[in-house]
Amino acid sequence: MRIGEIAALAGVTPRAVRHYHHLGLLPEPGRLPNGYRDYGIRHAVALARIRRLTELGLGLPEVRDVLADDEGRELAEVLEELDQDLARQEAAIEERRARLRVLLEQARAGTLPAEGPLSPGLAELLSAFSPSGSASAAKDREHLTLIDSMVPAEDRDRLLGALRPFAEDPELTARVHALYVRLDALVDAQEDDPRIGPLADELVAVVPESLSGLFAGADEASREHPFGQAMLDDFAPAQAAVVRKFMTALAPKGRGTR
Repeated sequence: MRIGEIAALAGVTPRAVRHYHHLGLLPEPGRLPNGYRDYGIRHAVALARIRRLTELGLGLPEVRDVLADDEGRELAEVLEELDQDLARQEAAIEERRARLRVLLEQARAGTLPAEGPLSPGLAELLSAFSPSGSASAAKDREHLTLIDSMVPAEDRDRLLGALRPFAEDPELTARVHALYVRLDALVDAQEDDPRIGPLADELVAVVPESLSGLFAGADEASREHPFGQAMLDDFAPAQAAVVRKFMTALAPKGRGTR
């Protein structure tokens, strides 16, 4: 058989056959007097096996190892690894579909946050917050969406759990909205504005203990981590001073000396 004939028989292309020769997957056949390769049944069987292995998801280097193993141990090990890899992919796909289902339900109900798509936890939390026209509140939502994609899932879930009281307690929510309005009012103020200290103190006062523990070292981190500094730079100078005092006061040392 010529290369085109055996390729068609095995369900591959002549180019693939040449590539398999180049990689050592398929032994070279004898040559006819005119120089053409002369393929036989054993070459067709080998090509069919290569195709079946690649259809399972094996890479060509893995196929080469399998073909070189006369006792079949390599194939068993490779198939076991492939099965484990597919199981991981299946779990990852199912997790993504679960997230997508939540977002689709929110989109159909008209409750999908404008910042979406987000993790299901943050999407649910933001949809629970009452609307606010505050520019500072909008900034906080943006910062949360960025954190949502930056931090490990375990840390993210701790943060979202600590923020839950702000969405579930109407009285607390009203207090926070009023504080956001006061923070908005500092947009054109100087960094020595006398309103800065009292506002920072009142912000600290509304924070549950479950959330304050997450701010350990937050002031130092804000100066050293690019995200922390970018977050502070997102505020006007007087507003950033409030945020910095707020984070410093929430650190365990700051809490203990208040």
